[in-house]
Amino acid sequence: MAKVLSIVLGGGKGTRLYPLTKNRAKPAVPFGGKYRIVDIPISNCINSGFKQIYILTQFNSASLHLHIERTYMFDSFSNGFAEILAAEQTLTHSGWYEGTADAVRKNLDHFRPHKPTHYLILSGDQLYRMDLADMLKKHLESKCPLTIACTTVAREPASAFGIAKIDSHRRILEFLEKPGPTRNIDDYKIQPEFKRNKNDGKDYLASMGIYIFDAELLEKSLDSDTNDFGKEIIPAILSSGNPVNSYIFEGYWEDIGTIKSFYEANLDLTSITPEFNFYDEEMPIYTHKRNLPASKLNYCTINQSLTAEGCIITNSSISSSIIGIRTIIDSGASLDGVVCMGSDYYETAEQQEYNKKHGIPNIGIGGSTIIKKAIIDKNARIGSNCRIGIDSFERIDGEYDNYFIVDGIIVIPKGSIIPSGTII
Repeated sequence: MAKVLSIVLGGGKGTRLYPLTKNRAKPAVPFGGKYRIVDIPISNCINSGFKQIYILTQFNSASLHLHIERTYMFDSFSNGFAEILAAEQTLTHSGWYEGTADAVRKNLDHFRPHKPTHYLILSGDQLYRMDLADMLKKHLESKCPLTIACTTVAREPASAFGIAKIDSHRRILEFLEKPGPTRNIDDYKIQPEFKRNKNDGKDYLASMGIYIFDAELLEKSLDSDTNDFGKEIIPAILSSGNPVNSYIFEGYWEDIGTIKSFYEANLDLTSITPEFNFYDEEMPIYTHKRNLPASKLNYCTINQSLTAEGCIITNSSISSSIIGIRTIIDSGASLDGVVCMGSDYYETAEQQEYNKKHGIPNIGIGGSTIIKKAIIDKNARIGSNCRIGIDSFERIDGEYDNYFIVDGIIVIPKGSIIPSGTII
């Protein structure tokens, strides 16, 4: 019987998701109104029967620790766990993780006591639902010591991924990490029989950053000073003559590691038939149980939007938006294309009275405020009669007084205060 140890790579500083990663690790960023990004890979592992899971991180890990601790509590009969391994100083190493492979290497002493036969390596910033048990089955059948999950992509996105060239048996012959937009990679086009849609223009096979290693090969590969799986470990394994298998994934998969992709993936959830289905009872996405009341909607117009638990929305118009947990929206507000992450707590009547005396908006969105194409992080205070993203202006990326513009999207950071009457 194979014994699989799952390792979720939490990433580095998360600069591509800044300012959402200003005070939290990338896997802890809220997603879809009530989830965290890390819930996706962990849920895929649990649904596939792989319940021994480590999450590797080193930056702003406090909120991630809290979420994991509150959410993933396994019974004593399953031998399951989901635990954080933050970068640590030891007698043998004292530095930060220098890359994906280095992060795994520096934690081998924690992994070996479990005596895994296989290591499952996953990324912490992707949106997908995969039967990882089927990937393991195909890995064992291939008799290869390494299997890389791949998905088909067009030429433009191929620039930013590791691209695999395969033979008729799905064995990987060559691997090219991030070829860029100008390099000729026509030689890497896949055979038509491996394409689900022959005319979709997705002619290249991109690594999803999901690997199954035989334990012996992984530990041997990490003996060297190489730091990255895509740039160094995989090419070295191929050059040494070890056969590498590809597992071609045909479902929905999206890298949500940038503000633009994060925003678009969230808003796609509001469409009538979203690419990613959270309503799958067979393979649910797990998250923290908060025991919040149902949302209360008073005289609202809501179109193609999601509202999480515990919201109070009054006389407002909401379109193509996600309203996160405990969001309070006052009368006359209008939201269009907004990802609102909600709040960590409700304010008491005494706190609201204090806010009123000192001219501070309550947590939530004030009355008659209009917002378009924006991300509002948790615990933000947006006053009444604000106009955010409505008036015609050039959205120049940068950091401003109390907001950011990234990829043309307005981002209101966690805990920000936007005074009443503000125009952005």
